[in-house]
Amino acid sequence: MVTLQLVGSLRKELADSLSTCRVLVVGAGGIGCELLKNVVLTGFKNIEVIDLDIIDVSNLNRQFLFQKKHVGKSKAQVAKETVLQFCPTANITAYHDSIMNPDYNVEFFRNFMLVMNALDNRVARNHVNRMCLAADIPLIESGTAGYLGQVTVIKKGLTECYECQPKPTQKTFPGCTIRNTPSEPIHCIVWAKYLFKLVELSSMVLIIQFYLHLSQLFGEEDADQEVSPDTADPELSWNPADTEARATASDQDGDIKRVSTKDWARSTGYDPVKLFNKLFKDDIQYLLTMDKLWKKRKAPLPLDWLEHQKLSLILSGCVIACPQGVTGTGLKDQQVLGVAGYCQLFSRSVETLHFMLVDKGDGAELVWDKDDPPAMDFVTAAANLRMYIFSMNMKSRFDIKSMAGNIIPAIATTNAVIAGLIVLEALKILSGDVKQCRTIFLNKQPNPRKKLLVPCALDPPSANCYVCASKPEVTVKLNVHKTLVLALQDKILKEKFGMVAPDVQIEDGKGTILISSEEGETEANNCKFLSDFAIRNGSRLQVDDFLQDYTLLVNVIHCENLEKDVEFEVVGDAPDKAPTRSQEEGKNVANGNKDSSEPSTSSEAPAEQNDILLVDSDEEAPSSSTMAVSMESGGHKRKLHDAETGEASAKRQHLSQPSADDDNDIIALD
Repeated sequence: MVTLQLVGSLRKELADSLSTCRVLVVGAGGIGCELLKNVVLTGFKNIEVIDLDIIDVSNLNRQFLFQKKHVGKSKAQVAKETVLQFCPTANITAYHDSIMNPDYNVEFFRNFMLVMNALDNRVARNHVNRMCLAADIPLIESGTAGYLGQVTVIKKGLTECYECQPKPTQKTFPGCTIRNTPSEPIHCIVWAKYLFKLVELSSMVLIIQFYLHLSQLFGEEDADQEVSPDTADPELSWNPADTEARATASDQDGDIKRVSTKDWARSTGYDPVKLFNKLFKDDIQYLLTMDKLWKKRKAPLPLDWLEHQKLSLILSGCVIACPQGVTGTGLKDQQVLGVAGYCQLFSRSVETLHFMLVDKGDGAELVWDKDDPPAMDFVTAAANLRMYIFSMNMKSRFDIKSMAGNIIPAIATTNAVIAGLIVLEALKILSGDVKQCRTIFLNKQPNPRKKLLVPCALDPPSANCYVCASKPEVTVKLNVHKTLVLALQDKILKEKFGMVAPDVQIEDGKGTILISSEEGETEANNCKFLSDFAIRNGSRLQVDDFLQDYTLLVNVIHCENLEKDVEFEVVGDAPDKAPTRSQEEGKNVANGNKDSSEPSTSSEAPAEQNDILLVDSDEEAPSSSTMAVSMESGGHKRKLHDAETGEASAKRQHLSQPSADDDNDIIALD
């Protein structure tokens, strides 16, 4: 009979392995704090942790390694110091840095036996996924969203990588809906955020850009973030030629004189009252002239400043102590002000932002931040005034902050459960039982078999994955005569395909270098079109990212007729089948979105691209926090059709054969 010597609850061999192996923890936030506590108490001795963030007051309600005195300090460094207080024998190295820094290359990752992710954004997750694949190091991926959570293991050649299954993209809204016909509060909130971004760019232009198109000042049009009425709205005409004429009109036929708006804004001295009347009266009256828009909709109601506030209050800088029309109880942020109150708030926020820019000096910039009071005041006021104009119920500052900041509920107990599951999967890996690892879903409610934690078999790598396939390859449809080299680099290679420093060579028999990661080497190419380099339909580009040790072959398909505002499309099996999420589903997406402590109270918060955790290929059902699973009797995956898109989504295979009524076993997080 063989007796195993145990150290605590672990076999001696495993305990010895824990004390000698080096592990990397990426992220020291909600999950990261719980994870660091767990790994040292389990017996890990050599730990390195990296996090770029600093501690905020909102972190303190669930990130228990931090205290009020730590606010403003590095999360990674404070986490290390706190852990060493109760486990001084641990050898912990902390990095206050981005994991995407080139210093943390493939050789850096090869120093570890295991990497554990506790991240809150997709870009970093993609990068760590690729680095672990290149270094052939096991990665444990995790994420939470309110009461929901999941953990999975990624091992090169054995399991799906993080990017094998495409992720749902950010919920977007047509520009004509934002500018002309908002029907939901989120439309007005997006409009208000665009408004802020257009104005707060430079102290030299200040309030001018509240109304101007971005292209009128800086030469590059951003059609997705315009706020003025859209004269090219497809609903205005059934004649394509008429629609095109409207789109190119400028100063004729009663159109808003955008060319003279700059001079007008300067002549007013950036008066908040005149700005108010321009945005909420004049523009709305112009929308009313588009009569086709209001045949089946309730027409908007223009606002006039003098009807709700006296001009003398603004000019004298007075403050209304108790704004009229306050509704709701509780904290100040949870109250809804009346129209007069939001008029006052709009004026004060404009003046405050104006002064902030003046203090910063010429050329200064302000960046919208949900935690910046003047910025949040501005968006709250502008959005609510627009809601009132379009006959919607106005929202409290608290609700608007949740939607505008894409705040996802973050719960300490969920983080703790997920961190515990990460360690359990780590013990399997260190025991040499990678094949016994599982994807584990934490449900909000027990399934019919009374389970909250549902383990699922790890899926094998996708043959179509453009990251972990033996020869990654994609096909991109674009217009070579309109696509700039800079757009190829930034929007396609970096943003879409997650590269950090791509080098691009044209397979033209000459080895022409189109893009170089060496600074200044190919900058002259940035403003040229792809066609200028003889790139045409059928051209092939070899793209290398040496930091990620990643090579991708890009096949170019030239297309003259892409949809409006679409610059490119990825075609093929893997990259372009991300399911479309409904607006209500968009809220359950991330590990707390920068770990803000304020839960979203609205189902209308759109998903940010940078707030994504590992996903199953299914969507979350709008009426439930869990996802039903149906399996073939032979245990094979079945395709279930998405109710909204009609597309089929692959389901994960459950470990044991479920009963006929066994649903709600698997959740799907964005």
